[in-house]
Amino acid sequence: MAVIVSAVVAVALVIGGGIWFATKDDGGGSEAKGGGGQSSQGTSKGSSGGKDKPAEAIDAKLLAKVPMPKVSDQVTVEGMWATDDTFVKAGVYKIVGYPLSGGDAKWTIPLDGAVCWSSDHLTEDGLTTVLYQEAKPSAKDKYPSCTEVGLLDLKNGKMLWHRNVKEGDEKVRFDEVTIGGGTVAAGGTSGGAAWSTSGQALWKPKSGEQCSDDGYAGGEDKLVAVRRCGEYDNPQMQVQTLNPKTGAVKSAYKVSQGIDYVHVASVDPLVIGVDAGDSTGSAVSDFLAIDDSAKTGKVISKIGTENGKYDAKCESTNVEGCRKVAISKSADALFLGSEDRTDSSAATANEVVAFSLKTGKPIGKTDGVKGAALTPLGLDEDGSVLAYQESTWEAGGAVWRIDPKSYAKTKLLQNPVDTHEMESKFSTSYSEIIYSGEHLFMGDVYATKPSGAYDKDDPLAIIFGAS
Repeated sequence: MAVIVSAVVAVALVIGGGIWFATKDDGGGSEAKGGGGQSSQGTSKGSSGGKDKPAEAIDAKLLAKVPMPKVSDQVTVEGMWATDDTFVKAGVYKIVGYPLSGGDAKWTIPLDGAVCWSSDHLTEDGLTTVLYQEAKPSAKDKYPSCTEVGLLDLKNGKMLWHRNVKEGDEKVRFDEVTIGGGTVAAGGTSGGAAWSTSGQALWKPKSGEQCSDDGYAGGEDKLVAVRRCGEYDNPQMQVQTLNPKTGAVKSAYKVSQGIDYVHVASVDPLVIGVDAGDSTGSAVSDFLAIDDSAKTGKVISKIGTENGKYDAKCESTNVEGCRKVAISKSADALFLGSEDRTDSSAATANEVVAFSLKTGKPIGKTDGVKGAALTPLGLDEDGSVLAYQESTWEAGGAVWRIDPKSYAKTKLLQNPVDTHEMESKFSTSYSEIIYSGEHLFMGDVYATKPSGAYDKDDPLAIIFGAS
């Protein structure tokens, strides 16, 4: 139901009539105009990918299942990571580390309440951050607030610290949290706060402010804020590249009036997603590449999803959380899967298309496979694009590596067919999927009570690999 509601909310936020973006000369702001939704991608189709490279793909098997926790009501368990020797999954009121190939828990980090949001980012020294409720539900308070920010050390299985912010006697509620440039930052409708990794407070919401930080996007060396000013139902949104240590604004881009929510798909290069008339419920109609090298940010290019012609998914109201997209700095390109054609007689179910961040036009494509869609997951350590091939009745899912410049693909891992039904329960749109260390990890973001015999054995997470 939460998924359905999210999709309905995303559709409800669609702006009728369509909006297109053009870079203005006076500081690079964007100008919104009504129109027929003409694509800015031109007619260039780019080059086709090279031939599949022969390789010894891992003949994987289902190594482990993390059982679904027993709950009386749905509980958020968003958060999944992989280190060199540990698979980490958020559970009900805890974060748990398992051996990479499954087995008994290596360690557990208890939480005071349910997880509200987890950062996807994991630093080189194994740090990440979570936002969680201040308490477990009770008869007195069935819906505790998301006020607690914790910094986790996943290499050692510890919470280094946890913090909250008070306005008077009340704790500030946050919507999401991230880590970037050595700073932990949490944002929401009440504003934003940040701490150093040592736990020192860097900034917090100020009473009476006319603007607030919806949230932040992190990366290895960067921190980006999405700031909301003015009336909530008719805001002026800004995307600000910050000094992570002080919060000082290094560059600011004003988003077109009429856009209520902004998603950050990448901080380096800076790529944002906006919903300016999408009708698919994906919460993103356009990706904009932003030049944030100067004080005033400028739009470099626009890449449209064209109402489902290209497949992407962003969280309807959150800053981070975009899925089904990969962005390569070395190739200066954004990769999207085309629409799924598995029900047709097409030679391939879809393609993965590369778009230039300089021009917004397609510059290449990688052919998919017949009968199963190919979806970008992100980048591997070498900067190649990782893509997941969905499971079918005839075959298990698979993981492919795509060369970001030649567009040739190489199969890395093939799952067995006998577990395809279990594998298919994990969606590329809503589930957590990680390929790391020759293992494929798939996890749910909710712990749910089974509704019947068909889902009574559904796991919380599964692990595929050779051993």
